Amino acid sequence: MATEETPFVDLPAALVEQMLAQTSAVGDDLVETFREIKTDRTNYRKDLLNRGLVRHESSLGYPPLPTTSGVDGSYAIDRLLSADLAAAAAVAVEGLTPPSEKRHWSQPHHSTFVASEVHHAETATVLRAVMLGRELLLAARAPHDVVMVDMTLTLPIIYFNQALNAAPDTPMLRCSKEFLANCPEYLEAYRVILRSERTDKDYIGLPKYSTRRELGRKMGWPEQHDDRGLLTLLLQPGEFTNPLPLEQPPQPWHLNTGRVPEAARVRVDAIARDVVSDLSAIGIFYYKPHDWLPALRVEVAQAIAASDHRLAIVIQGLKHQSATAAMLEPYPLYLADRMVKALARAVPTFRQVTTQRISEKYEGDIGEVFFAMHGYRSESGG
Repeated sequence: MATEETPFVDLPAALVEQMLAQTSAVGDDLVETFREIKTDRTNYRKDLLNRGLVRHESSLGYPPLPTTSGVDGSYAIDRLLSADLAAAAAVAVEGLTPPSEKRHWSQPHHSTFVASEVHHAETATVLRAVMLGRELLLAARAPHDVVMVDMTLTLPIIYFNQALNAAPDTPMLRCSKEFLANCPEYLEAYRVILRSERTDKDYIGLPKYSTRRELGRKMGWPEQHDDRGLLTLLLQPGEFTNPLPLEQPPQPWHLNTGRVPEAARVRVDAIARDVVSDLSAIGIFYYKPHDWLPALRVEVAQAIAASDHRLAIVIQGLKHQSATAAMLEPYPLYLADRMVKALARAVPTFRQVTTQRISEKYEGDIGEVFFAMHGYRSESGG
């Protein structure tokens, strides 16, 4: 029977009972929060309307339906006795095609990285940056009118900076060599997405979760109210909030490019300065396409946030791709997410293939191979 169907099978009964009791207490706490929201909801919405912070999609007009695509990625590390098996993949999926358009892609596009690595604590840090770089490259090269990435637009600078600090100290890692060799291209793709300079191509970030509270702070909402959760209840279908500047961190954004290989440093420094500058101009808004969907947090370049025409294209793309209550996010992102999440489940199969290959070529005791390739734990993320 599947583990999902028997979640308590390996747990002591007393432990399960204690945790269920604690979970009931959590439910009591949350129901009070829901009651508060229900009580204050009318006032919160009236305040938003009075301040002119909410608009209806009809105020933007109805441009032709855009073509769309969604990009997502994941990584996985299989910790073996003798080494680590590291894998990262990015997938780009074309959205539902408007009747007047031809499909750009006959199948999803992808980019992969697989390598054996020595045991090292920084493998995940650098591998995650490689995954993100591959995602950005796929997004920047997509030929569609609206390209969605399943992340906040600030995520790459965080992970890239961590990798720029770690990769020069771990030259023995193949993922470090991969990241440093392709860092200029990754950053260039990031800059393209942050600027969205082409008026016929709109890049948008759609994070599922964010700790930022741009609207909550502006409106004076209690800190326990998350912007996306509360706006899901406040916005009517077809409504969106006026774009606001992205909340900036306490410390300025930065990229430590001082240890990039000298041949690429000048180019990387120039792109890094642009990226930091462009992040200060990102705009965010929330949009509720249908009554069966939560409000979407949408992060866009300033060039999009300042243009009603480009906002209209983005909103039309999101609405058209949110076509069923079976998916709580736009179709191409839902499909890309499903695909990349399968990577972690596939890594043990990759290990078996590798083990078989070694066994065919190894002249020594086969038992040594199976010991060395025994997996102790897996790590994954996206």
